[in-house]
Amino acid sequence: MSEIEIQLKKGVLGLCVLALLSRGDSYAYEIASRMADAVDMGEGTIYPLMRRMQSEGLVATYLEESPSGPSRKYYRITATGHARLAEQTAEWRGFTAAVDAMIDAAASAPETADIAAQAQEGEPSHEA
Repeated sequence: MSEIEIQLKKGVLGLCVLALLSRGDSYAYEIASRMADAVDMGEGTIYPLMRRMQSEGLVATYLEESPSGPSRKYYRITATGHARLAEQTAEWRGFTAAVDAMIDAAASAPETADIAAQAQEGEPSHEA
């Protein structure tokens, strides 16, 4: 996994958890399972994240009886969490739109193909 991929995942995990909880309450293992499927997040990452989010007032917890064992701690998004979700969603959309625009501009620039060809041939590029 590349360094950029690791850093991007770290930066958006809280946003993803808030988005999941905005659809309904959930317990940590279920959140971890959904996150693992979506963004390849390890299960051990969720518990410290949930504790931090709880201490920041973004989520609240309650216990619910489980038919298959001990009670489960459920998380629900708070009003503060909803506000943070809206804020971070707007920031994320602005960020991804800006990155997409730069990538699209680079892909459509005629010199991009020349620079890529020179790099493959080992010639130095004259671009700064």
